[in-house]
Amino acid sequence: MNKVIVLFGPTGVGKTGVSLLLAKELDTEIISADSMQIYRHMDVGTAKPPSEERAAVKHQMIDIVDPWESFSTGKYISTAVPIIKRLHKERKIPVIVGGTGLYIKAMTRGIFNGPSADWTLRRELFSREEEEKRSLYNYLKELDPVAAGKITQNDTRRIIRALEVCLKSNISMSQMQKELTVPLPYEFIKIGLTRDRKELYGLIEDRVDGMIRSGLIEEVKNILMMSPDRTPMQAIGYKEVALYLNGKISLDQAIGLIKRGTKRYAKRQFTWFKKEEGVHWVNLTGVYDSREAFSLVNMTLKTLL
Repeated sequence: MNKVIVLFGPTGVGKTGVSLLLAKELDTEIISADSMQIYRHMDVGTAKPPSEERAAVKHQMIDIVDPWESFSTGKYISTAVPIIKRLHKERKIPVIVGGTGLYIKAMTRGIFNGPSADWTLRRELFSREEEEKRSLYNYLKELDPVAAGKITQNDTRRIIRALEVCLKSNISMSQMQKELTVPLPYEFIKIGLTRDRKELYGLIEDRVDGMIRSGLIEEVKNILMMSPDRTPMQAIGYKEVALYLNGKISLDQAIGLIKRGTKRYAKRQFTWFKKEEGVHWVNLTGVYDSREAFSLVNMTLKTLL
């Protein structure tokens, strides 16, 4: 069976540096599994690899849609699979790299073909939630208690999607997932990167400060002019800077919120990835050099390839 390496872990753990060295070692390409790096013009806030690194190693699934365009997990899979097939034909092992748990899950465990996005319905549901908080979650508990049990009450986006599937298909999303999910025909080698939580949080704080210095505020200004109301502006970093630009909070408050939000996101990523089966974990605590980190990952891979 054709092999696919999946390298994942929380934001800021060190995936980018390791993935570049790994792709060079294997003479292959990187397929991003990041739900925000798919958007053009969103570079600083999504921590895209610099252009010189992307020139050295070909990266796929980066800069493929504009911020005002919709994109789903289904589209991600349907776009990524032909790339995997091409690389296998070239006798190369694809390297999937990212931290978006939903993309990783869909890649390794399969995905069902749910109904396409209905923006009119989504706006109606969102308005309902604005009028009465938690109403959508309670509605989902009535229609699909299994799906509701897997979604937090504050995750409005996923709640709306689950309701959309129920209302458009006349079948619960949990039932559809159970009956219609088809796994991809590959042997997935899952490498999870982790490090001490306190150490990771320190790296995250440094990373956010670096983003501000690298032009995140100007980037958000440009995105606001293009797409003020779509999904990308809900991303961590973008929504907080938007509040600052709209005069609702100070810059220091925005930076503090970004750091807090990113740490919370990293914590959720840890929780999500711990549920993945068959993961070979590599602990990078105390390791700050990409070559040293790659050496640890490569030792694990040599026993699996």
